[in-house]
Amino acid sequence: MSHVKTPEPRQRPAWTESVRAALIATVVVSIVLLAFAWPTVTSKTENLPVAVVGTQEQIDTVTEKMPENLPDIHPVADREDIVNGIKTREVYGGIVLGGSPEILTASAASPVASQMLTSMGTTMQRGIDQQVIEKTTQALQKITGALSQGPSGLAALQGQQQGSGQQAMTPPTVKTTDVVPLSEDDPWGSGLAIAGLPLTMGGMIGGILISTLVTGARKHLLAIALYGIFGGLALASIMQSNFFANWAGIGLGIAATASVIVGLSSLIGRAGLAVGAVLTMFIDNPISALTSPKEFIVAPFGEIGQWLVPGLSGTLLRDLSYFPDANIAARFWALIGWVALGVVLTLLGHHKNESSITGKDEPEQPILHHEPRHPHTAQHSTAARYGATGESVTETPDADGTGTADGYGANAPQRA
Repeated sequence: MSHVKTPEPRQRPAWTESVRAALIATVVVSIVLLAFAWPTVTSKTENLPVAVVGTQEQIDTVTEKMPENLPDIHPVADREDIVNGIKTREVYGGIVLGGSPEILTASAASPVASQMLTSMGTTMQRGIDQQVIEKTTQALQKITGALSQGPSGLAALQGQQQGSGQQAMTPPTVKTTDVVPLSEDDPWGSGLAIAGLPLTMGGMIGGILISTLVTGARKHLLAIALYGIFGGLALASIMQSNFFANWAGIGLGIAATASVIVGLSSLIGRAGLAVGAVLTMFIDNPISALTSPKEFIVAPFGEIGQWLVPGLSGTLLRDLSYFPDANIAARFWALIGWVALGVVLTLLGHHKNESSITGKDEPEQPILHHEPRHPHTAQHSTAARYGATGESVTETPDADGTGTADGYGANAPQRA
């Protein structure tokens, strides 16, 4: 009898897998783009802290010609107060009103803010020029009217000028002064902005490598400390500005990021590496305000970003390089706090699962099974051992009730 084999149905390609992979990739790349583009798209050029010297009337006259909510006005007594506020990073610049108008900027604090303040000065100058033009036009109209009246009109005009004490004067020119300029090697401030990403990635990469290449809590902590020293030294040497101060700031920044990532890895395993990388690159870095004032980022994320590791590192590096009068103690202690957090997480993870931290598996203890021996089995075993001599052997029970393994020893077999 012949058997006809039915052909199996041809399996079609699993198109659903391709669609799912494409959708997942689309979601991931959208999240990445959103994380980096969101601060720029949602940023608003407003609430920029600016110190102003002048009367309230003068301040109102100037600010009403500026974009709404652009400056956050801080009235001060004199020009020196503006300079002190800039050097201590309380304000981004200042405006001096009156007979000698001046715009004070700090391109080292933020090139974006400096350009905006410079544009304010341009607006002020246009306003002054417009007032001069209006006054000049009015004067020409008076002269034209006097000339039409003949000598009597000119005489009356001269009398009005002498009575009012009007004198021809040169219109004021708005002066612009950069109180804290950028260095000549980095006139556009791109060095500090570009350095922010390598510092963030450097700390992240260091944390991942230490987590994967080093085992043991003590070795983890030693590697983090050495990475902060060596990594800070290398990056400060590349930047070549204010070497020792930058060494301390950079080393502490990358050590803080690496410490947190190592701690997360120790506590929750390999998933901690992914969590630390996502937090560092896609949350902390975009709101760090390395390229624009923190006031331009949607509140309260701009202020929050200043106390996360990338924002702390970038701001500390800027202060160390250009603003020695600024209060940097709080930022140093905040970075030390992040390092301490990573240390605590590492130790907690080590005590929670010591084998996963040290990389040493505990030796398995052999399990002894004592099975009861059947009398028939014992006789068969004895016969197999002593059948050649024809002697019978009676085993003496051990302390546990079983016979000896070989029939010898303390309880030797008795011959019948």
